[in-house]
Amino acid sequence: MSNPGRLSALSFRDFRLFWFGQLISLSGTWMQSVAQGWLVYRLTKSPLYLGMVAAAGALPILLFTLIGGIIADRFPKRNILLVTQALSIVPALLLGTLTSLGVVHVWQVAVLAALLGTINAIDIPARQSFLIEMVGKGHVVNAIALNSAAFNGARIIGPMIAGLSIQYFGLPACFFINAASFIAVIVALANMEARGDIYVKSEGAINDFKKGLAFIRGEGEIKRTMALIGIFSLVGLPYITLLPIFAEEVFHRGAQGLGFLVGASGVGALTAALGIAVMGNIEHKTRFMSLAGLCFSFALLSFAFSKTFWLSLVVIMIGGWGMVSYLAAANSFIQITVPDELRGRVMSVYAFVFLGLVPVGNSIMGVAADAFGTTNAVAAGGVICIAASAVFAKASLRPGSAGAGNAGSG
Repeated sequence: MSNPGRLSALSFRDFRLFWFGQLISLSGTWMQSVAQGWLVYRLTKSPLYLGMVAAAGALPILLFTLIGGIIADRFPKRNILLVTQALSIVPALLLGTLTSLGVVHVWQVAVLAALLGTINAIDIPARQSFLIEMVGKGHVVNAIALNSAAFNGARIIGPMIAGLSIQYFGLPACFFINAASFIAVIVALANMEARGDIYVKSEGAINDFKKGLAFIRGEGEIKRTMALIGIFSLVGLPYITLLPIFAEEVFHRGAQGLGFLVGASGVGALTAALGIAVMGNIEHKTRFMSLAGLCFSFALLSFAFSKTFWLSLVVIMIGGWGMVSYLAAANSFIQITVPDELRGRVMSVYAFVFLGLVPVGNSIMGVAADAFGTTNAVAAGGVICIAASAVFAKASLRPGSAGAGNAGSG
């Protein structure tokens, strides 16, 4: 495999177009995410509703992302992404219109979140499996890291702009800006040469899906990697949904505080993504994933008990670094290991455990926060993540395991 080098994926014209379009569009997406959370909190003052609306947005990924993987292996991926990006404009426009007219209700927010989640269920497997086809296996680690950098750079830019926009221009501005931001990706995709290769003919949806699962079952390291992602999604990542409670009731910082909390997590995540991109590779991936998973887990527990705003920003940065470091290493390890003809389906399973389980987790954490308190619920999630990360590290790094060596240096 060729030496990927530093930022080498940007030497590919198609990836450059995709990357810059993503940076713009994702900034808008993060603006909407923060604004939507603040809108739900303002309408209900309830952590339970925050969890339920977030679950409504992620539930379609649980239901449909595996179908999205089959679609990604059957049709040109660029064409799939053109359709999903165009459709994503609709929920943002509708939510902005309802909010600006002052007729928005929490059930409408949930329905529009579910609509966007359904679109994302088709978009995500195609997007993930398209990366390697733009740059090749020799540069995929770099492409994944740079894609993560765009996501997390937007995670800093978007929430901070959202906090200021909510304060000075009102909530609808965030939704309308997000709707306009999708145009950047559509323009980038329309000017790309890569279309997304189709490697195999379909043998029927059920047989196609079974082949993807059979591959995963035969790869112990991939099974362990996805299992830990699933646990993070169930009890770790839902803390993001509860950040409006921390911003308002724990730190008394309002919408601006919420923007800074989400942005601080993004700073840590961006640091991780850029660090991996500059390195060009991750040697000893499983060892690195073990460290990163523990880092995220301990940071989550510390954040739950912190009562100082600026200390919490530092802790949440560390957590963001740990989560993105783990996910970037896991993503590249899976993409390099999987055969080309199964990539869409295997990445749909990755999306299923990473994002599809989030609605279950948001529901669990929303109910737990409502019953036992937000800080207690997040603290319990941190303890579970610590235990799961320790089990992953012990299993993956024991002598004789596949991960005890370099775990796929890529």
